[in-house]
Amino acid sequence: MTANESGSPAQHLEQVLYRDIPLTRHMGVKVIQWQDHRLHLHLPLAPNVNHKSTLFGGSLYCGAVLAGWGWLYLRLKEAGIDDGHIVIQDGQISYPLPVKADAIAICDAPDHATWDRFLKLYQRRGRARLALPTRIVVEGSDDSAVAFVGQYVLHR
Repeated sequence: MTANESGSPAQHLEQVLYRDIPLTRHMGVKVIQWQDHRLHLHLPLAPNVNHKSTLFGGSLYCGAVLAGWGWLYLRLKEAGIDDGHIVIQDGQISYPLPVKADAIAICDAPDHATWDRFLKLYQRRGRARLALPTRIVVEGSDDSAVAFVGQYVLHR
């Protein structure tokens, strides 16, 4: 599904981001795809450009965090869980390549066993942690310009 489809999960997530995290609107973040438990966010260069004409490192970090947060938000919706609060607890990032154009933040699903453990722990204790990797690529490329792993906490 894409953000252009009326009522799609991607469109819903974009509305949630704009409402609950206003910075996302100013950054120009767009939710472009939620398919096969993979989330794609668009990070435009223009509103996030720095003095070197590249995408600002803080915007890249924010985009990576948002991709993981958005992934978890949508996956929990699919699982019928809407009583929790998602927060980022920790994040590790590296910037191997400069980003000189618009970028795409991509968050993939963890393996099924990890996801199942996370859900069971949350249902049992009302709190669980999940590490989610995100990569950011320059639009039109497969080379990772940013590698990020975020530790997200879901709590009641």
